[in-house]
Amino acid sequence: MKKFLSIVPRWFPALFMMIVIFVISSQSGNDLPSFRNWDYAIKKAGHALGYGLLALSYFHYLKYNARRYWLALSLALAYAITDEFHQSFVSGRHASIFDVVIFDGLGAFAALWIFSRFWSKHEEEIFTP
Repeated sequence: MKKFLSIVPRWFPALFMMIVIFVISSQSGNDLPSFRNWDYAIKKAGHALGYGLLALSYFHYLKYNARRYWLALSLALAYAITDEFHQSFVSGRHASIFDVVIFDGLGAFAALWIFSRFWSKHEEEIFTP
């Protein structure tokens, strides 16, 4: 029971991000805001940012273990696939493998890569009291 209670709080950031992504992708196409000429770029940047934060949340759960970097990335991609499937049932939305591979996948990869580059250089500064 003690181990379970120590694991649960580490999942909160990932659960929060999954809920945020689910709520946003549940909105019908007509309910989404329009950013005029910038609409496509802003929405795709939102994909990359959301899945980048989700991948970092998974990496947090995995205690920033560098050997589990690919597991965090794989979990983010798996959630992206399920979310695109979910979007296929939402009015005015459609599923796109292009979103999963390009925007979600690259966003997750970029966030983990940037974090690992920063973390490896400043590990002592970040994790020592």
